[in-house]
Amino acid sequence: MLPVSMVGRVGELAELGRAWSTVVDGHRRSPAVAVVTGGAGVGKSLLVAAALDGFTPRPDVVLSGAARVHSPAPYDWLAAVLSGRDTSRLDLPADALAWLAQQPTAPRERYAPGTLLRLAVRTVRTLVGTGPAVLVVEDLHALDPASLNLIGELATADGLPALLMVATRPAAHAVAPALTGRILARLCGVRGVVRQHLGPLRPAEVAEVLEQVYAGSAADARLVHRVWQHTGGNPYALTELLAAHTDDDPGTLLAPTDPAPSPATAAPAVPGPRVAAAVELTGREAEVLDCLVAGMSNKQVARALGISVRTVTVHVSNLLRKTGAASRTEAALWAVRQQFTATPPTAGLAAPAASRDG
Repeated sequence: MLPVSMVGRVGELAELGRAWSTVVDGHRRSPAVAVVTGGAGVGKSLLVAAALDGFTPRPDVVLSGAARVHSPAPYDWLAAVLSGRDTSRLDLPADALAWLAQQPTAPRERYAPGTLLRLAVRTVRTLVGTGPAVLVVEDLHALDPASLNLIGELATADGLPALLMVATRPAAHAVAPALTGRILARLCGVRGVVRQHLGPLRPAEVAEVLEQVYAGSAADARLVHRVWQHTGGNPYALTELLAAHTDDDPGTLLAPTDPAPSPATAAPAVPGPRVAAAVELTGREAEVLDCLVAGMSNKQVARALGISVRTVTVHVSNLLRKTGAASRTEAALWAVRQQFTATPPTAGLAAPAASRDG
């Protein structure tokens, strides 16, 4: 990641800082809640991380978790929180902790769902203690139903001294869209909730990024407009483009990097993938492309979709051929520029990795 400040997100950072202050001051009987939404690559996780890094005073406790990239399992968020922690001193039933931490030694006998949910809330309370704490939920849209219900309960947990920060894509892109929508509605109904939706950067903000990267030199207006059009203002796409040209002159950002093509295969004046109208993707290719936009490796895509790495490689090759892209990054840039969005896989995420292919 290039050392670019949170251009275009200063107001959002300040708002999150104020939410943290309400927790520190002890003015709340339940957690403060911040919900950050937006599409892939707009910088939701980066914003949350930057806010967390800037909180004053520093949180005594930070509990952070996200969905697994392979098939979701109950309480993935809490299992991620508990991973690597010494839970032997927690005053909780050992068999319940084994379930919540997804330990391979968990007993076969399960608790009733309601009982396990109450124990999950109790686990978080124990970890938070007297606080103040920050609870970070990455990619709420990819969480399993048990984790979603836990997050909903934590948002209204009486006496929990914490700021709950949630980053998510819209509910329509979730593993469990209906439940995610209900949980988001519950979160957004909390008193004083901070609601932020991150969109693409504006041309002026792209210009500011270019000026930071290229040592304060004023960015050419035409170049700024071309870069903005090429990336769609998407921070991830912009960062990838800049990373590929870190040591180059800014004028080379959109210049061809391959040898000149023959007249029969000549590319357009501005190199890049072909227009969207000429591309027809299969459903699986669309899902793989959405994963590339999210920055996943082939192995992560395979786990997320429940297919083999070899199959992912085939789909990526087809995507490069169909979009005219020279690399997976360029294919992701094409998707962002065309505002292409696939419906995330639900069946594939719910199935074991070895059970499906295609």
